[in-house]
Amino acid sequence: MRTDKLRRVSLRVANCPERSKSLPRTLRSRAACSLFLLLGLGLTGCASVTDSIVDSSSESRREAMLGPSSNPVTVDNVGGNDRLRRLAAEQHPQIIASYGGEYNDPKLERMVARIVGELTTTGDNTTQIYNITVLDSPNINAFALPGGYLYITRGLLALASDSSELATVIAHEMAHVTANHGIERQKMERAETVASRVAEDLLGSSNAARAAAIRGQLRLAQFSRSQELAADAIGIHATATAGFDPYASVRFLRALSAYTRFRSVTGAKPELDFLASHPTSERRMEIAQRLARQEGGPGVGTRARDAYLAGIDGMIFGDKATEGFIRGRDFLHPRVGIGFRVPAGFVLDNSADAVTAAGPDDMAIRFDGVRVPRRTSLTDYLASGWIGGLDPNSVESGMVNGLPYARARASADGWAFAISVYRVDNTVYRLLTAAPVGTERLAALADQTAGTFRILSQSEKTGLKPLRIKIVTAKQGDTVQSLARQMAGVERKDELFLVLNGLDRNEPVKAGEKFKLVVE
Repeated sequence: MRTDKLRRVSLRVANCPERSKSLPRTLRSRAACSLFLLLGLGLTGCASVTDSIVDSSSESRREAMLGPSSNPVTVDNVGGNDRLRRLAAEQHPQIIASYGGEYNDPKLERMVARIVGELTTTGDNTTQIYNITVLDSPNINAFALPGGYLYITRGLLALASDSSELATVIAHEMAHVTANHGIERQKMERAETVASRVAEDLLGSSNAARAAAIRGQLRLAQFSRSQELAADAIGIHATATAGFDPYASVRFLRALSAYTRFRSVTGAKPELDFLASHPTSERRMEIAQRLARQEGGPGVGTRARDAYLAGIDGMIFGDKATEGFIRGRDFLHPRVGIGFRVPAGFVLDNSADAVTAAGPDDMAIRFDGVRVPRRTSLTDYLASGWIGGLDPNSVESGMVNGLPYARARASADGWAFAISVYRVDNTVYRLLTAAPVGTERLAALADQTAGTFRILSQSEKTGLKPLRIKIVTAKQGDTVQSLARQMAGVERKDELFLVLNGLDRNEPVKAGEKFKLVVE
């Protein structure tokens, strides 16, 4: 969670002139319900991840070849006369910073580098140099910059189940680079911007001008969609040539779809522009399945599962201590020393701008913090104009768990808001609970959440550690339920176990197979 960038929302929450820097920046994450749309949270990166395809060879031989290497591929040198790589190199530090830094784990890096090496040495363009970075982000994402800079998050690594699934993601991003998709999209965007300005100059603010702008946006969306499908096809062929399982893309898309369902609470649909620019999972899986069949029947190529799982064993899962931890319905920040709990039925998400929670009936919660001078009382701060639609008669103050506290109500655009603020030193922490106007439970649930805000004890702060991926081997008699019970720090353990391990609900656990657990 970070608080130095507070976005303007529909109820007109303005930026505070003195912004908090006491809460460190967190990693990008996605919106999960209607309040998130009001807050303007979006998706970043390449939202579609592809498929992979493969030639055959001995599984055991390939497992050995794809294991951790003592001499990993390095791709850090930037050609002095390569303009694209120089531009990408300039953006690289900014991307690293915005995603919470690089994730450093030598055995994981060797595993990833080995897969990249397999793809580059067998591809059509063996002279292309790549710089691949594992980002220290729990978000599931992968993207590329022109010039050969590739990025994957540890969140994506936690979702993938074998080397072939990671290979298909990387090959897809390589395809964007080799096909110059980023450059072509920039050209298209510039052309559409010029066309939109011309239409606005000629037609003013008429319906015709708006229609022209919409047509331009749709052309861009269709262009992006065609690029994604082209990258899929190129990536599938590349991973096939490298000897990976061609059906890995289908498995990973299924895992991505299952994770999306796991995270969804309200059933809200993604924003239109996202759907327009990326094929749906069902469509992508159909295309991936068809392309995989062109490379061979089921069983062709390697998955290299054991080598992959060995690489991610011990990897951090979820947030780091510097961003605060989500533990079930609790948000606990050991560095700042504060915490609170959301009601049952809400799912927390620690995003770049705030901590948010999506709940039933389109209800949602947002938490952040700002610097406010101590001379400004909490009631004066609530009434200072940073939030529109405020009911001035609702402002009141008191103490909660030994902390100064004030609360108020507001409404705007068909939404009702309950606002609570707390002072800790020079920082004011803000809890906003939102619901459609007329929601009877709003006041009770907002008060329930507000009453849980507290200062963490020293023992609590010391005891909070990141969650990690642990690889275990199933024993005779193990079930999904018995293995899931070993997980810690997460809600809905059975469901998460199925998602992380790519299992169907009724699929049995086989003795001797390896599985991912989330542990403290």
